[in-house]
Order: sequence, then C-alpha cells, then structure tokens
Amino acid sequence: MLEIAKGFYETPPLWINQQFGLPQFSMPDVALEKLAPLQLPTKLRLGHQMEYVFNHIISASSTYEIALQNLLIESGKVRLGELDFILRDPATNHYFHVELAYKFYILNPSISEPIYRLMGPNKRDMFFTKLDKLKEKQFPLLLHSSLEPYWNTLEINPQDIQQQCCFKAQLFQPYGETVSIRPLNKECIAGHWLSFDDFNSDNFRTSSFYIPQKIEWVMRPHHNVAWQSHYETLLDVNLRMVKEQAPMLWIKRPDGVLEKVFVVWW
Repeated sequence: MLEIAKGFYETPPLWINQQFGLPQFSMPDVALEKLAPLQLPTKLRLGHQMEYVFNHIISASSTYEIALQNLLIESGKVRLGELDFILRDPATNHYFHVELAYKFYILNPSISEPIYRLMGPNKRDMFFTKLDKLKEKQFPLLLHSSLEPYWNTLEINPQDIQQQCCFKAQLFQPYGETVSIRPLNKECIAGHWLSFDDFNSDNFRTSSFYIPQKIEWVMRPHHNVAWQSHYETLLDVNLRMVKEQAPMLWIKRPDGVLEKVFVVWW
C-alpha cells in the first residue's frame, strides 16, 4: 500500500495557509520509503481509508503524536458527530484538532462562483456544503461538554487547541478547457472530465484504458496495469452510465502519455 500512502501524501491541499476562515494543516516531512507496511480495511469508504493512511503517516513522523482519534460526540442517545484527530506536538506540547477530507471534484464552468463549481463526479458531493459542515458543525463540536473527560485526562483546556483542516483534493476540468479556481490551489488540478458521448469519439479510439478501483483513484497513473481497448472500456463504462456512476479512467495515449479522467453519466 506504499503507492496509496504516497498518492495521499503527494496530493496537494485544496488551499494554502488559511481560506474561508479555515487554517490548512501542513503535513510533516516523512520518508515514505521507510514507512512500515499498511493493511487497509477493504470494506471501508475511501474517506475512512484515508484516515488510516493519515494515521500511518503521522505516526511515522517526529513532528506530531496522535493523542486521540475519532472522538464520538453524543447527547443522550443522539450522535452529534465526531472529531477526526487530536494531535500533539511533543516539542511544544501544543495540541491540534485536525479534520481530514480527501475529495475528488469536477469543475463545472457553467457556475460563476469558483467555490460553487466544485462537485463530486456524480453531482452529489458539493464542496460548499462540506465547507459549511466544517465551519458550522465539526469545529464547534470541540467545545461540546461531553468531551470534558478527555480534556481532563490530557490536562488541557480545549480553548487552547488549534483547529485546522487537512483538506486534500484532486480537481478535474472539462476536457480541453481551463477553468479558474482562485482562491483555491491550482496544483490540485489532476485531470479532466467528459461526457459518455465525448468519450465515444475518434479522439480516444487509438488509446488504451484502465478503470482503477476506488482506492487507486488516489494514485498517479502508471503503466503496470491491465490496459483495455477503447471498445472494451466503452462496454464497461456504458454499464456504469446505466447505474448513474461516473468512473475514473486512466488513459494511455499511443505516445505513452498517461492521463486521468472522469466520464460522467449526466
């Protein structure tokens, strides 16, 4: 799973420093080649698998220690949410509350405001709703009264805990277009998206394709996979269109250049 850890680690943050009132967490320096083997639970959603990867990387660093993880906040029998990570800097004894997000967004140029352009390939996951959830729900939970026993055990005041996001993302532009994403990080542009009709065109017939598993979405495309012809891939993609699923494809052009795209059903 080293390639997964590397893909996560090398994915840029969606913004630099602070935007939208949310400070961005800076990943510590880690020698990835020295990471111990990581076995990811296969039945978890990708976001939860990324929590395992984040834990693995942070645990290998000398910059932070994981003090607490996945703290459930409940009021009676009602679950209000959870906090992803509480980290400690052993050099300063400062504590950090870090909320983790790893997202794949396509950019919709028909929407004028950049932050509203970002949506999941199936149009069900919107960046601005995630942003609101972080600001209005996740961060305020740090001060919920049910967490007081944890702070007493650590002998810290939750008011002194710095709150940050580790918000990594891969962004996909319309095929053949360049879309402004300011004030977001342009380094997050990872590929393109296109419709099924556009994919079923002469522009792609001479290329080879691979449909990665979702955990492989994090990785950079590489040559060592079982490539398929355009015709074979078209059949697979068409089945996913019927199910209203937008698959990611790796494309190998005749000159060996690799690309990453989403084919959308809508």
